[in-house]
Amino acid sequence: MSTDTPDASADDAPTDDAPTDDAPSRAELAARVDELEEALAEATADDGGKKMSIIATKGTLDMAYPPLILASTAAAFGYEVTVFHTFWGLDILHEERSKNLQLSSVGNPNMPVPNAVAALPGMDRVTTKMMERRISDNDTATIEELLETSLDMGVEFQACQMTIDLMDYDEDNFYDGVTTGVGAATALQDMAEADIQLLV
Repeated sequence: MSTDTPDASADDAPTDDAPTDDAPSRAELAARVDELEEALAEATADDGGKKMSIIATKGTLDMAYPPLILASTAAAFGYEVTVFHTFWGLDILHEERSKNLQLSSVGNPNMPVPNAVAALPGMDRVTTKMMERRISDNDTATIEELLETSLDMGVEFQACQMTIDLMDYDEDNFYDGVTTGVGAATALQDMAEADIQLLV
């Protein structure tokens, strides 16, 4: 005669809902979630915004505007911007020379004069005056105003040290806030880390 006794082994068998000795407690899980959220927040903060790197190589009036306009606009959109000035591009950072940048007439296909006329003595000064008048009539910001605005917005303007030595620039004549002593290796590293790289 058999009796209906409960199977003890069935009661002792672990179920999917039952905690095991190795399972973390609810408090441990909450602590781990908090830890992961903090790590994610730190990673996001360290990543920061996008970066733009510009190389400015020319020092004529018409070619001084593109790097300054692009730099200030990118900074307004939250980009971290670096502009590396080398060779004639250093004139843009020079307080006195930046106020007297010339417009090159020869070889400029958009100038309203043929090259034969543009090559005449004094024509660069004439075309420069024409451009300066147009800038004034349209209330366009000057090179000095764009530089100071960009510096206030956090744009880093770098002066190539090799060019400073080669062209015998006086570092004291650059605008306040310009970074000097920068080499090509630093510029390349900055470009490698940037989301946008431009050569002007």
